Formats: sequence, C-alpha cells, structure tokens
Amino acid sequence: MVVLTDAQWAVLEPLVEACRPHAKVPPSDLRRTVEAIVWRCANGAKWRAIPAELGPWWKAAQTFIRWARLGVWDRLLDAAQERGVQLGMAFLDGTSIRAHAKAAGASKKGGLERSVMLVRRLADLAAAMAPRPS
Repeated sequence: MVVLTDAQWAVLEPLVEACRPHAKVPPSDLRRTVEAIVWRCANGAKWRAIPAELGPWWKAAQTFIRWARLGVWDRLLDAAQERGVQLGMAFLDGTSIRAHAKAAGASKKGGLERSVMLVRRLADLAAAMAPRPS
C-alpha cells in the first residue's frame, strides 16, 4: 500500500528529518510509520485499523502521540508552509458525522486533536507537492 509517492516522500523526508526528535538510535522504517500516521488521519480510522503493510499500529500511534507532545507536527507544518506550498481545505458536513455515545464535549486528556488536523494538512501538502501528469 502506497500512501505517499516517492516524489512526495522526497520532498517531505528532509522536512521530517529536520523537525523530528533525534535519538541515539535512528528510527527504523520512518517512511512507513509516517505513511501509517497519514493514512490513519486521512481515513479517520482507529489506530488498530491501520493496514498491516504499514507496520505495527502501536508504533504509528506511539510516534504520533510523542511527536504531538513535542510539537513536531507544528514545526513540520511551519517548515512546509515556509516552502510556499499552498494547502487545501476540507469541509465536513456535520449531518454526516456521528458522535460517540459517550461524547459530552469535555476536553480530552492529551489534546491531540490539533495534531490530527496538522497531519491532515500535511497529507494535503504532500498531495499538492506531487508532480502533476502532463
């Protein structure tokens, strides 16, 4: 399963490398993990629904949450916008969205909603950066 084309990843990889936290051991399968995060945010699925070919779901979830808390998604979006790429917008009609039975409007622990929005915008950005067929 290909979520990001080679051309999209070629543009996105240097930005990810510049914004991600650096550790003693470099991440294995960074592209696959980023693709799993983009797939999950674009589809609105649960973490466990990530296709197996995109790697273990827990690795994508763990990376997403850690990067959200460290502000990586904010820095990544800022870096992408500095390159001058215009991002698209998506509008959802509230009549087609069902709330969970336990939804009460209280803020959730962790506050990851902003990071989900940022990943969706990065996915739009990656799609905008892809070469257009002539």
